[in-house]
Amino acid sequence: MNAITITSKGQITLRKELLAHLGVHPGDKIELEKLPDGRVEIRPEKKAGKIDAFCGFLKREGQKPISIEEMNEVIEKGWAGEL
Repeated sequence: MNAITITSKGQITLRKELLAHLGVHPGDKIELEKLPDGRVEIRPEKKAGKIDAFCGFLKREGQKPISIEEMNEVIEKGWAGEL
């Protein structure tokens, strides 16, 4: 276990390898949770997305939209093992 020094302002610096382990980058946020035994749990902040940002995510340039009926047909073929 590595010790971290606390500055006079009460701040700490986390090492690059710990930040990489958490998957966070400059500008990202982390969450801290105080545990009853005096420990603290640290984890990356969960990013809340909006459905509007997801709509059209899989659409390719020049691809025409497909209908619900076409989607259902492909799903049926997939379940039937025809794809």
